[in-house]
Amino acid sequence: MIVRTYDECVGTDRDVKAENGNWRSVRLSLKDDGMGFSFHITTIYAGTETHIHYKNHFETVYCISGNGEIETVKDGKVYQIRPGTVYILNENDEHYLRGGTEDMILACSFNPPITGKEVHREDGSYALED
Repeated sequence: MIVRTYDECVGTDRDVKAENGNWRSVRLSLKDDGMGFSFHITTIYAGTETHIHYKNHFETVYCISGNGEIETVKDGKVYQIRPGTVYILNENDEHYLRGGTEDMILACSFNPPITGKEVHREDGSYALED
């Protein structure tokens, strides 16, 4: 069994911040934990916009607190995100994630799991590990 706390991960290499300052992701479970998925608590800062296109990963995201919106590039649909909302990127959906009037705290799960060293590439995706 693996037991770790959010606070134990803060300030370590599991605490990843976007270079542009839009978000922070505390990675509680990563590929090396051997679970077949990774699990993160991510903060999307108010008033930000991030282009994301996980071409190699599926992601499920649950809003714990705060507000924002997600816009799908393919059809331009905009969905409001509030506590209790889940969105599931089951088609590698290219999207814009926007922070609203307050920071959003999100619980995120990735399949395949990430290693924790990924950074968003110019196209908004994470590369697959070799």
